Amino acid sequence: MRIVRYSKSSSMEEDFLPFGADDLYASAGWGLLVDDLVYPLLRAPYLDVDADGVYAPEILTRPYKLADVRLLAPVTPSKLVCVGRNYAEHAAELGNEVPSEPMIFLKPPTAVIGPGEAVVYPSISERVDHEGELGVVIGRRCRNVSEADAPHFIFGYTLANDVTARDLQKKDGQWTRGKGFDTFAPVGPWVDTTFDPTDRVLRCLVNGELRQQSTTALMVHSIPRIIAHVTRFMTLEPGDLILTGTPSGIGPVKPGDVMTVAIDGLGSLDNPVVAETM
Repeated sequence: MRIVRYSKSSSMEEDFLPFGADDLYASAGWGLLVDDLVYPLLRAPYLDVDADGVYAPEILTRPYKLADVRLLAPVTPSKLVCVGRNYAEHAAELGNEVPSEPMIFLKPPTAVIGPGEAVVYPSISERVDHEGELGVVIGRRCRNVSEADAPHFIFGYTLANDVTARDLQKKDGQWTRGKGFDTFAPVGPWVDTTFDPTDRVLRCLVNGELRQQSTTALMVHSIPRIIAHVTRFMTLEPGDLILTGTPSGIGPVKPGDVMTVAIDGLGSLDNPVVAETM
């Protein structure tokens, strides 16, 4: 099933939304997407996952038409846990070795935006790159999880874009600023709880031009291994988001561009790039 966050804001007639559209989020709700209908849910979906990892949503009222709502980021994570250099060809294109264990970094939850929302190009950066990725949403609190048990703690999967100010990442020598700007984590358009991420084609396009294409089968470290590794030193909370790494083909974007991340069987995520205004 597909879980969404949505708004029935009066701002819905806009094609793309500016970051910080407060009226949009004030009316946000969770929903179950079935065909072209959104069934409102009582609460955040992670609260309805039982001890066995079974999700049984509680539907509130009659559905809305999908065309009558604005989809928002389908996650409200306490943190975004990201994996660097998890595709060998991507590591090679940046002149790096493939890490022997998952290379972990964090993005702040304030970086999260939803489908159609604008990525703001910072005035202090001279190069901002797209990085299309598969996102994994955690369904239950977990710590010290084995690889064998890791799938039981996954709520579902979504699309993500690990937008990066590449020049600042290189300048700083660590990744917090270069990857942590507000709007630098587009996510959506939904969380699919039944999606099978095995050997799926992942693409990233800019203005319709193909920039990245690979398959999830080429991840260096599998999703269960990533979860087992992370939970050895960090508790993952329901709703937390893991970005599993980007394949080769990363490249710059500029204000006016539209980035699209697509994964076969999961959908696509579009976000425009706009210049920062002070």
